[in-house]
Amino acid sequence: MKQSSRSKLYTRSGDAGQTSLFGGGCVSKDHPSIEAYGSVDELNAALGVAVAFLRQRRLTKALQEIQNELFNIGSELTSETGGRAAVVGHLFLEPEAKIVALERLIDQYDAKVEPLRTFILPSGTPAGTLLHLCRTVCRRAERAVVRLSREEPVNPAIVAYLNRLSDLLFALARYVNKAAGKPEIPWSKG
Repeated sequence: MKQSSRSKLYTRSGDAGQTSLFGGGCVSKDHPSIEAYGSVDELNAALGVAVAFLRQRRLTKALQEIQNELFNIGSELTSETGGRAAVVGHLFLEPEAKIVALERLIDQYDAKVEPLRTFILPSGTPAGTLLHLCRTVCRRAERAVVRLSREEPVNPAIVAYLNRLSDLLFALARYVNKAAGKPEIPWSKG
């Protein structure tokens, strides 16, 4: 019987609690760079779930482009020596233009909903609620990157990108709910 040339999914190299960095080197799996990368990876997966519930092709395409960008950001966060390996590998290119693109999307979708007069509960349609959840995961990822930046050099555009992305996810959650005719639930002080 011929053996497959396919490599195995498991390597056993992380069994002792260490993981490899992009470009070389090794750190503990609880290192702040791995925490930051893991939070960005979780955001990417959460976006994938939200996309599965979306019916608007334009939004799906925009969010899938963001998912690709999150892989680039994750690669930079798990790079040896403060992200230089990812920069050399040209993975997170033109971040300023990408931040401006997020701002354009925020303005576009925020203009389609009523201005907020109070806080709202994260709720609505399955897609809208998942986008609210993605926003909170994005905020956690942003906090993890800020924590990492206190210990080693981090591209400051990553923090700005995640900050803007969380705003976009909020705007999209509101838009998706409105487009489906689902009213927002205002926060009640009690």
